[in-house]
Amino acid sequence: MDAYSVQGAEPARESSVVRGVLTMTGSGVSNQVGAGIGAHAFPMIGPAGVVAVRQLVAAAVLLPVARPPFHRFTWRQWWPVLLLGAATALMNICLYVAIERIGLGLAVTLEFLGPLAVALLGSRTRRDLLCGLSAGLGVFVLVMPGPSSDFAGIAVAMTGAACWAGYIVLNRVAGQRLPGLQAPAAATVVSLVFYLPVAAYLLMQGMLAGPALLFAVIAGLLCSVIPYAADLIALRHVPAGFFSVFMSINPILAALSGTVVLGQILVLHEWLGMAVIVATNTAAIWLAGRRTPPVAI
Repeated sequence: MDAYSVQGAEPARESSVVRGVLTMTGSGVSNQVGAGIGAHAFPMIGPAGVVAVRQLVAAAVLLPVARPPFHRFTWRQWWPVLLLGAATALMNICLYVAIERIGLGLAVTLEFLGPLAVALLGSRTRRDLLCGLSAGLGVFVLVMPGPSSDFAGIAVAMTGAACWAGYIVLNRVAGQRLPGLQAPAAATVVSLVFYLPVAAYLLMQGMLAGPALLFAVIAGLLCSVIPYAADLIALRHVPAGFFSVFMSINPILAALSGTVVLGQILVLHEWLGMAVIVATNTAAIWLAGRRTPPVAI
């Protein structure tokens, strides 16, 4: 390869990383604002009801757009889709139960331990490891757990963290084996199967109406449709490890969403934790832009 080709490849790599970062940021903002809005429906239909409506909305939007040919899927395509759908279903309910018990900021922060684990396990250099550890330190400072913590809520959030880690890995695999938005569309159908009984019960009870339905539908658009598509696109531009480290921005977005949407006020240690996480992401983005080749679409 001549020098001209090398020089031309470098801006292409940086451009790919920039596109991935912008996509992930938009996905995070959409997800956390939607989670805050969805929390307003908890008193009326509960976390499971919100998730059920979310999945219905996601399926209604993604299926007509992607039109996945289910009858043509091979087992090599089916198995990551099935696992992705199951991971998504459990991840969503864990998130909303945790939000109900311990609040939006703390729930999302603890769930970030899943992406952080992916980043650490996929680490290849000391710099990557330091980024992951720095993000973990920021998470700890942001949470500052104490004896009065709701440990049941924390356990639910940790389960969601494991599901989020699986979501990242499986989304990348499924996205590489299915074109366009077929992977998230198919996984949404799989996830919806788990919540159809909940949706049917709420419908028969006449509870899917008014503000509860409106809040849940908005949450479905902002938390499912936009992030599913955006994450798939982002993972075609950046590696799973970098994606996972950058997901540390979600606790910040969750804390800000909790302040604006739910009226939760941040304290000093939360601001300090967010500052550490932002610094970590800045370093991770710079390092990825210097050495990460884009993933072919």
